[in-house]
Parts: sequence; structure tokens; C-alpha cells
Amino acid sequence: MPDGSLSLPARLCLLGWDPARPEAAGTARLARLVRAGALTELARRGLLTDEDGIATPVDLDSRTGDPVLDGLLELARESLPRRWRTWVGLRARVTFDAVREQLVAEGRLRAEKKRVLGVFPSVEYVLEGVAAAKALREETRQVLDGGTPVAGVSVRDAAVAALAAAAGLRTLGTGSRDALRRGRVEELTEHVAAAAPGLRGVFREVRDALSAETARAVAPAAGPPTGA
Repeated sequence: MPDGSLSLPARLCLLGWDPARPEAAGTARLARLVRAGALTELARRGLLTDEDGIATPVDLDSRTGDPVLDGLLELARESLPRRWRTWVGLRARVTFDAVREQLVAEGRLRAEKKRVLGVFPSVEYVLEGVAAAKALREETRQVLDGGTPVAGVSVRDAAVAALAAAAGLRTLGTGSRDALRRGRVEELTEHVAAAAPGLRGVFREVRDALSAETARAVAPAAGPPTGA
């Protein structure tokens, strides 16, 4: 995929940044997706391990050098023991905000100050690398639609595609294609899960938690009881 310097959570953030709907950027769905990517990356590096379903830091001193990942590690160390699926949504905005600021510092997003109703100060974030983001979306679609045998897909690209599908990203044309992509997503998930010791259960739990949160978010509200 374009620009191999991007971390997994940063790729997912850009992938979900829809230039046609900038107001949707920063939603809870995108924040959970970014958090899922950060959890996956820490687990892949062996810095968060699984102990009976609990996301557990390996020690008190390990660092990645990436402020986003190190921030999540510190949060996990300071918090009560929690399951992986809990961490997908718990304070996910903290990780998302850190990724967004990282992308601003790298010139991939632009922060524009404005005033709401002409009074209240606010900041709007605008996608700068539109061509790079578009290329990332196209390559992720190809991964999801089976353009390359799964064995030939990198673990990082497979993780990006599987998590993006679980989040139902509008930028990937999900919806009508979901049923067609389901088998492919399972293959990509297995490809990621087999990449490192202990990653199998972790990645599936993170992906399934993201999928469940997304389904709840888009489910239609229940109507009034019959006869109300």
C-alpha cells in the first residue's frame, strides 16, 4: 500500500477520512477503528499480550517510539485489567486524537481554525494528501475484492482490510458488497492471526468487537410498542 511509513492506526484513520463528508471524521466509529488498529499493532509487536482474554502489557518500560502506541500502552498500564473487546471502545477518542495530531504534524491533515455561529472557536481538519488517501482506498478495495491471493498480501495490509470491513467504512463501498467479501475477510483475518504467536485469538476478538459496535451503531431505533 502507499507510504509504508504510516502506522496501522494512521492508515486506518486516513482510510476512514471521507473528503466528501468531512463532518463525519472523528465519529465514534472511526475512533474505534483507529483504536482497533493500535491494539492489533501492539499485540503483533508482543507489547500487549493475552492473559485469559485480558490485554496485558509485557512490562513497565517497553516503548515503541510511536507516541500513539506508547500512549495506549501507558493507558493500559495505568488502568484496571480489561478485555480486548472493552479496549476497542473504552476512551477510544484518546487514541484517535493522538493519531489525528500526528497526521497534522506530518502534513497529511490540515487544521483550520473557525468559529461556530461566528462565536465559538472550533477546528476543522482537512485532508491534505487526497491522492495518497485515494490510492490507499483503492488498494484496500482490491485486497477485499480478491485481486491478490491472500498469501501475497502483507500482514499489515490484511489487517487494514479486515478491520476496515468490520467497521463498515463508507469509503470502501461496503454495504451491498459485504456478503461477497465475507469469505475473503475471513481469509485475511486468518492470515493476520497466524502471523505471530498469541495473535490469533486477539485479532479475532478485536475485529469481532469492532464489528459488533458498528452493528449497534447503525441498527435502526426500535419503534413504539404495538398499540402504543
